Amino acid sequence: MVQLIDLYAEYFDPTYSAEELSLYHQGGTVDPLVRKYLELLKSCRTVIFITPCWWNSIPGMLKGVIDKVMKEGSDLSHTVTRTGIKGLLTNVQHCYVLTTSTSPTWYLRFFCGDDIQRVFVNTTLKQLGFEHRKWLNFGGISWSSPQRRQRYLQKIAQYRFK
Repeated sequence: MVQLIDLYAEYFDPTYSAEELSLYHQGGTVDPLVRKYLELLKSCRTVIFITPCWWNSIPGMLKGVIDKVMKEGSDLSHTVTRTGIKGLLTNVQHCYVLTTSTSPTWYLRFFCGDDIQRVFVNTTLKQLGFEHRKWLNFGGISWSSPQRRQRYLQKIAQYRFK
């Protein structure tokens, strides 16, 4: 079964209220979407994030999902140990991060710190327990032709997501 989450259509608020923040270390929330998204993540094998790159990284909306939905606790997304975060979302066997960027992919990788791959994919998602992770970026989208965009969409449509 495929479950699509459109954060904007569902009016997800990526910010913490004082009340929400006070519940963080107890794994609590006042936002029903946070509970919904965490339960979906705890029950799926594959996650696909589709997002633009903004300022060489993930946008605030996606960062807010990570900040608010990933809750500390033994039956939540992770626990904290003496050696760091231990991810509990080990049911997620495959995770794909599909992005678009104005900058070419090589520029993001070599001149902008490779933030998507190095921080989001290799660190954050790994810490949450996601097993196999892959980043696919369509770089240079701002000056790409309609034909190049169509070819990329066809490539993604034919990609063998697991």
